Amino acid sequence: MQAEWEELARRNWLTENEQAQIPSSVSPHEKGYYFHTDNPYKDWPNAFKEGFRKSKEGDLPNAVLLLEGAILQDPQDSEAWQVLGTTQAENENEQAAIVSLQRCLELHPNNLQALMALAVSLTNTGMRQDACEVLLCWLRHNSKYNHLLKDKSHLAGSPGCQRRMSRVSTVGSSLLPEVKELFLEAAQHNRDTDPDLQTGLGVLFNISAEFNKADYLLWNRLGATLANGDRSEEAVEAYTRALELQPGFIRSRYNLGISCINLGAHREAASNFLTALSLQRKSRSRQLSHQVMSGNIWAALRIALSMMDQPELFQAANIGDLDLLMKAFNLDM
Repeated sequence: MQAEWEELARRNWLTENEQAQIPSSVSPHEKGYYFHTDNPYKDWPNAFKEGFRKSKEGDLPNAVLLLEGAILQDPQDSEAWQVLGTTQAENENEQAAIVSLQRCLELHPNNLQALMALAVSLTNTGMRQDACEVLLCWLRHNSKYNHLLKDKSHLAGSPGCQRRMSRVSTVGSSLLPEVKELFLEAAQHNRDTDPDLQTGLGVLFNISAEFNKADYLLWNRLGATLANGDRSEEAVEAYTRALELQPGFIRSRYNLGISCINLGAHREAASNFLTALSLQRKSRSRQLSHQVMSGNIWAALRIALSMMDQPELFQAANIGDLDLLMKAFNLDM
């Protein structure tokens, strides 16, 4: 891992024929990071503590200068490199963030926060394949999830990243599908909300969206995973995202209705079931509509209506009067 991160940290972000456009106020130093030469905080006492505080307060320009000062005083301070990286990311300077986080990981290879932050910054700069590799590193180093790699010898390997980061993002022979599967499996086994795991899933969904704008199946699957973990509110968000990508996806509409029932939102649940039934009816001719409308959706609809204390609507569901119910809920037919 040490040698790998040294290679990553040394990596030049420009091609051989390009010239770096470096302002005169900064100086090349410390493995590709460009420090400000006119930094008033370069000898500041407790520079890291002050820089950390400024970063939390949102004073990002001064936070960067203070953190650079802390690193110039102690270049081996991995925590200072980490905070500098996350601060630069907040300051919309992703390349400086990437170099800083790589240097942090060279010094502290199993820093999970730095790995996740690096994955986010790589994604933001379009280096999606590299982001997948870093997320895989995060899983390898995370004691809560690294058992998921036990039967995946081609991915397990050593704890470090096995390939150099690519200059160009590619999807051929991509890690994306396998890393997505691993993160979804981790979410399924994790009973408590893990913010970093959710961040990783978000990164993967963003990467996936770049390559497949209709990756609604993944969002639906995440919703099911969350729902099975008694996290209905988060499941609703995932199903809603799936439907934004594919409004006609009946399974997500049905799943969304079930989660609404679990949350006590019975009218919303019924509305989603009715929309699903209407979509199903439109998918075939009127003559075949009853055969294609799912009994499961009707059963779930009756449950939702029974909880709304509106017996006339429940009776309409019992006899399969979809038109009456659509009108009652002011839904387009």
